[in-house]
Order: sequence, then C-alpha cells, then structure tokens
Amino acid sequence: MGYTVALTGNPNTGKTSLFNALTGSNQHVGNWPGVTVERKEGRFRIGDGEVKVVDLPGIYSLGAASLDEEIAADFLLRSRPDLAIVVADGSNLERSLYLAVQMLETGTPLVLALNMMDMAAEKGITIDVEKLSSLLGIPVVPTVARRKEGIEDLKKRVLQELKNRTAPLNSFSLPYGERLAPLFDSMEAFLSSKPELIPGLPARTAAVKFTEGDPAVLASAEAAGLRSELEAILSREGASVEASLGYDLQTAVIERRWGFVSGVTAESVTRDLSLKTRLSLSDRIDRVVTSRTLGLPLFFLVTWAIFRLTYALGDPLVEIFEGLFESLGERSAEFLAGAGLSGVLVSFIQDGLIGGVGSVVVFFPHIFILFAFIAVLEDSGYMARGAFVMDRLMHLMGLHGKSFIPMLMGFGCNVPSMMATRILERPRDRMITLLILPFMSCSARLPVFVLFSGAFFGAHAGTAVFSLYILGIMVAIGAAKILGSTLFKGESSQLVMELPPYHIPSTGMVLRHAWERGFLFLQKAGTFILLSVVAVWALASLPWGVEYGSEESLVGSIGKVLAPLFEPAGFGFWQAAVALFFGFLAKEVVVGTFGALLGAGEAGLTAALPTLFTPLSAYAFLVMTLLYVPCVAAVAAFRRETGSWKWTFFMIAYTTLVGYGGAVLVYQGGRLLGLG
Repeated sequence: MGYTVALTGNPNTGKTSLFNALTGSNQHVGNWPGVTVERKEGRFRIGDGEVKVVDLPGIYSLGAASLDEEIAADFLLRSRPDLAIVVADGSNLERSLYLAVQMLETGTPLVLALNMMDMAAEKGITIDVEKLSSLLGIPVVPTVARRKEGIEDLKKRVLQELKNRTAPLNSFSLPYGERLAPLFDSMEAFLSSKPELIPGLPARTAAVKFTEGDPAVLASAEAAGLRSELEAILSREGASVEASLGYDLQTAVIERRWGFVSGVTAESVTRDLSLKTRLSLSDRIDRVVTSRTLGLPLFFLVTWAIFRLTYALGDPLVEIFEGLFESLGERSAEFLAGAGLSGVLVSFIQDGLIGGVGSVVVFFPHIFILFAFIAVLEDSGYMARGAFVMDRLMHLMGLHGKSFIPMLMGFGCNVPSMMATRILERPRDRMITLLILPFMSCSARLPVFVLFSGAFFGAHAGTAVFSLYILGIMVAIGAAKILGSTLFKGESSQLVMELPPYHIPSTGMVLRHAWERGFLFLQKAGTFILLSVVAVWALASLPWGVEYGSEESLVGSIGKVLAPLFEPAGFGFWQAAVALFFGFLAKEVVVGTFGALLGAGEAGLTAALPTLFTPLSAYAFLVMTLLYVPCVAAVAAFRRETGSWKWTFFMIAYTTLVGYGGAVLVYQGGRLLGLG
C-alpha cells in the first residue's frame, strides 16, 4: 500500500539532508501544478510498505508570506497528506516547535524528526526525547541526517504510524486560556454546524486560524459565505476580550502558542552552561564575514574567486566536449553520406541536430561547476551571510538583500534565477528583481563575448569581457532605481532573516544539487537550442536551390529587412541582424548563426568577423547581446513566475529598447570621441 508523507520544517533545519537520506537516489524534481515553484518527491520502501515523500519549501508557520510558504501551507492544509514529518533543529528546538504545534492543531498525524542532534550536543543541549514525545503526544525520533543517523528508526516509526492510523488525529487542543476560550467556543459551535471550511480541518482550529487572520482560512470562509458571520462573532465577543487583555486577538493567539512551546521546551531541554564559551565560535566567524568594513569586500572576493575557478576548471572540459561533438558530427556525416543519404539530410543531422545539441552540452561543465560552488555557499551557511552583507547595497537600489541571490544565480542562467525570486516575500521586490534579472550576463552569452573579444581586443579581451559583466550590473542598478520610483513605488521590506549555523558541506549533497540544476539547464535550454538551430538550418536552406546561408535564402531576406534598424549602432548588415534575431531563441545561437552564415567554424570566425565589424561596432554588438531580450526559455520562465502576459511583453519591449539604446550610445559616443 502506498502512502504520501509531507516533509516540512523551518529553513536551515537540515530538511533537505533528511529528504536525501530518506529517499536516496529514488527522487525527482518537478513543479507544483500551475506554478514553477520546485517540487521534490522521492520514495522509500520499508517492509511491504512504500512511502512517497514530498519535500516542501521551508516555512516558519502556516501563515503564508512568500510564494514558497503559500505552496507549503496549502499542501499541508488542503492536500492532507497521510502523515507529516516535522523536521526540528535540535540545537534550536523552541523555534522549530512553533510549526509543530500549529500542525498538531490541524489534526494532521505527525512524527517529529529531532535533527542536528550532534550540534545540540556540541552546544551542551540535552533533550529528553521521551518527555518531549509525551508532552506533544507524537513520536519523536532523534536524527543526524548528514551522517544518516536515525534514518532507519525514522522510517520504521513513520510506517508504524501510517499502519496504525485509523482516523485523523483531532485530540490535540492547545490551551488558549480562560479569556480566549469562550470566544473560540462560540466560533467553534457556529462552525460545527457548517460544512468544514477546509476538509479535515477541525472547527476549533478553523476558529483560531480565522481569528489570527490565516489567509487560507479567510479565503475559505469567504468562499463558503461565512466570513461576515464569523467577523460578527469576532466583533461582538472579541472586543471585550481585547479590552481585558490590553492587546489585540492576533497577538494573544501567537503569545499563547509561544507560551505553550516555551513550556514544552523548558520541561524537555537542559543546557550545560559550562560549554557556553564554545558557542561563540560561530559569532567570532560572523564578526569577520558580516562586519561593516570587511563583510562586503570579502563577499566580492569569494564571488570573484568562484567565477575564476568556474572558468578555470570548466574550460578544459569544454574543449574536450567540443572535440567530441566535432568528431561525432564528422563521423556521422561520413557514415550517412556513405549510406547514400542526400546532402541536405546529412547537413541537417551534422549541422542541425549534432551541432545544435552540442552547442548546449559543451557549456554543461561551467553550469555544473558554478552550481556546485553555489551549493557549497548555501550548504555551508555563507550564502545567507552574503545576502546579509549585500542588504545595504541592495537597499540603495530599492531592493531587498535577498534579491542578490537570484541576481548571483543569473550569472549562471536566467531561468533558475527567475525561479529563485520566490524567496522574496513582497510582490514589489519580486517584480523589480524579475525585471532586472535579464541584464545579468548568463553563461550563454559568454561564448559571444569570448569570440568577439578575442577577435577584436587581443590582449585586452579579458578586460572587455569583465567590463560587460560590470555594465550589466550597472544597468540593473539603474533599472531597479527607475522601476522602484515609478511603476513600483514604495520602500523595500527590511531584511529579517535567520543566519543558519555553519556546516561543512556534504560532498554528496553538493554533487546532487549541481547535477539537478545542471540537468534542468540541459532540459530547458536543450529544447530551445535544438528547435532554434533546426529553424536556422531550415531558413538558411530555403527556398530550395539557393546557396546555404546566402543572402538569397529566407534567413537572408529576414536579415535584410532588419538590418537598417541597426545602422545607427554600427552593425547594419543582414548577418548581424539574423544572429540577433535567432539569439532570442538562445544566446549561444548567435555564434552558431555567424558560423553558418559566414561559412566558418569558431576558429575561422575570428578571421571572418573583422571583415564586417570594427572594434567599436563589435563592442556595440556585444552591448546589444548583453542587454536585449533574454532567450525564449527565460521569457517563458518570466511569464510563468509573473502569470502575466502584460508584464512579459513589457519586459521584452523594455529590455530590447535598453539593449538597442545602449548599443547606439556606445557606437555614436565612440565615434564622437574619435574611436571609430
């Protein structure tokens, strides 16, 4: 028999490590229906039972603030899994128990995984597991997920609870005190005679959550036509309760819940105060990495080192991949020609299919290595410090400190960086961040930068590429300031985030994370690359009889229509227009298109391009490539994240105008300065 178990808990409690330990390699990543928020599922078997584990985004409570939290709360309240594993940080138990208590109130069967017990021991914290289990009325299993300790016990206990479960657990009732109880009694009595607001949610809990303004319960009450009657009860009886308390009902509910949590913690946790000095190690590290003077330079140094290492380690592998695909294309062409296939089909397979897929796969090492470094930063706890020290700089842009994380990911690929904006709670911050992410120079633009810089700037090629990365950041800052003071007026929210404890990253987790992200990149980008290269091949071959990639072909006709538009930017010839046109499908195609149209491989392009460009017009072309509309995969991701075609078309239009304006400005400004 199969069961569904939700894995939930606060951020930084080792939830992902526990998910990996429970499911091993038997897991996959998808999206939640209707949104691009990542959904990880895995399975484990024990005895004759199979359990599906759904890893939910980290949340602090069931009161949703960000999109991630909304998804998690919705799954827990509405999808009603057979059981939920609440992952608690053993070294910071009180914080984790708040969510567990909320879950208990919903009547969902629970098992509490008391994770990170090794860190608790280092801090001199001892937890009486049996007493904690007795006080909460649920099984409690100590674990150290990173070392896979306690995992088998947890599996057995989960299966035991699932098999012994005969009905939803409704017996837990948190004592809210004699002042609040009559109010909740009245609301519970009213709701008990009505259909359940949310199926499976006890009427008492629905009353409490309505009082504290839970968005899901408020929406359900509105849909059921009960909201006005519940508000009438609140207004009639709640006013006197608030008057007697001296503060509002929401505060009272939260205070009582925290009071219960504090009581449970005090009963079950003891601390060895003699180990207090060891607690300052993390603080001493933070004094350096989060200091006002050293924090930011240190973070930039770490970021710079990551990019240097990404390319230093990735370039040799890229050369190997390029050689393999070139060899595969040549051998395939020889074989197919020998088998009697027409030249058109041989060209399609060699140039279109193998060349197209190869143009994506060769960049996989860079993507894999970059995401591995990002995983190290995240898993070690340093990424959160990075967001913390960047907060002041991001506020100058009118953004939240957390916005820097998607921007950093944008240097790898704009698609996952747009998905990463879901960590931002406020829609304003999220929309501004989404709109400036296309200016982050993704790795797909790098081949264009490297090719042109090598061809035109010689010994200064590295400086030229670096200047483009800086230009992208500067344009993003300017765009954020303008968007924040016009279309999205208002102050960005203050950064309130928990700094997780430092960890030594797990090699397995880092590799798994890098592979997952790299594979998604291949899946998404590979689809569009393949389609775009096939399109280029077809348009360059039609109408039949014309020379492949010539001015008389369809692609040449398209280029001649667009070329005059780019005359003010210094590259008003049809080959550049065609390359930019197909660059919308995928930025790597810009290089491939030049290669096809100029009849040269990448090495030959270095000699061929100077016949079309001057150094000034070449740099203007790079500025256009950097800033104009991102690839179609990123546009699709933007549409899914915003759910709006209006904002999607706005993004396409404004980035294209910024790119075009930047290229014209560079070219015309350079000419005025006598540079070309």
